[in-house]
Amino acid sequence: MSQLATLFVDDQRLPWETVAEGVKRKIMTYDANLMMVKVAFEAGGIGAAHSHVHTQMSYVDSGVFTISIGDETRIVRAGDAYYIPPNVWHGAVCEEAGVLVDVFTPMREDFV
Repeated sequence: MSQLATLFVDDQRLPWETVAEGVKRKIMTYDANLMMVKVAFEAGGIGAAHSHVHTQMSYVDSGVFTISIGDETRIVRAGDAYYIPPNVWHGAVCEEAGVLVDVFTPMREDFV
């Protein structure tokens, strides 16, 4: 279930959607130009390498992740953030269970 742009979002009312083994997401809110998605990972969960036309910025709410963007790979932890330009291959491996908050522009039509 998705949450078209509203002024306030009640996280507790939104359902999780399983997207891969050890990975689930919930679409927090969006409009045609912007989308916010919360992604929860169990340790060992993998966000498979992919690319898309959207600009993405992500905030590490909790946990530890190995993030690859293009040819660069780094470890990120709670409080860190990263930027993914359009059409750049990227992926994630969860080292310690946690949550990423992804923001996309324009919104990801493939998610709704």
